[in-house]
Amino acid sequence: MADQEETPEGQTSYKQQPYRTPAGAVEILLIRHGASAVFYPGKPFDLVDGQSDPDLAPEGREQAELVAERLGKERIDAIYVTTLRRTVQTAAPLARRLGIDPVVEPAMREVHLGEWEGGLFRVKFTENDPVALRVRTEQRWDVIPGAEPAERFEARIREGIDRIVAAHPEGRVAVFSHGGAIGQALALATGSQPFAFVGPDNCSISRLVVLNGTWSIRGYNDIAHLPHASPAPLT
Repeated sequence: MADQEETPEGQTSYKQQPYRTPAGAVEILLIRHGASAVFYPGKPFDLVDGQSDPDLAPEGREQAELVAERLGKERIDAIYVTTLRRTVQTAAPLARRLGIDPVVEPAMREVHLGEWEGGLFRVKFTENDPVALRVRTEQRWDVIPGAEPAERFEARIREGIDRIVAAHPEGRVAVFSHGGAIGQALALATGSQPFAFVGPDNCSISRLVVLNGTWSIRGYNDIAHLPHASPAPLT
């Protein structure tokens, strides 16, 4: 970006300026939920519409407070959560600070992991199950038996972002979502490989700017508010 100026000698000059969100654009802060509860084999997580629905772990609740402290002094026009309670619990501290009632956007929920829901996903990936290795190499969640088809997942994430953008012209919105869903949104923005942005840290902030149907990334996996953050599971 550049600003046009005129020097004392009457010569036109153009000074480089820092990025400013363009007029008419919508800025979406994509925030991954805090760390969720530990999975114990034989004790599957509760399911909501067939998807794992664990509570936040104690460290996840601490992360939620830290992200609320980070964003609590910024302009936020709306807060969105998904149908899964780990996003609701993560958004709660910020919602209290700002006095905003979160809106549920089901389309921004995590990818459906089919037969690996309930917590089995963590086991399979930790143990390098052959199917888990195929997921990584083929960059498709639907390698997992019964998982959501890639094209359907991509389409619903696009629909969710488009709905949020339409509801908040020139707005700045915080969307509490999931690692796979955020990764998909950013892959759509860049046309990258499907898993290029999968696995942002818990309570990280990624910034998406949408203007006239064009999506651009202004930040990824910002964890400056989490000084002791460490990599977390994908879901």
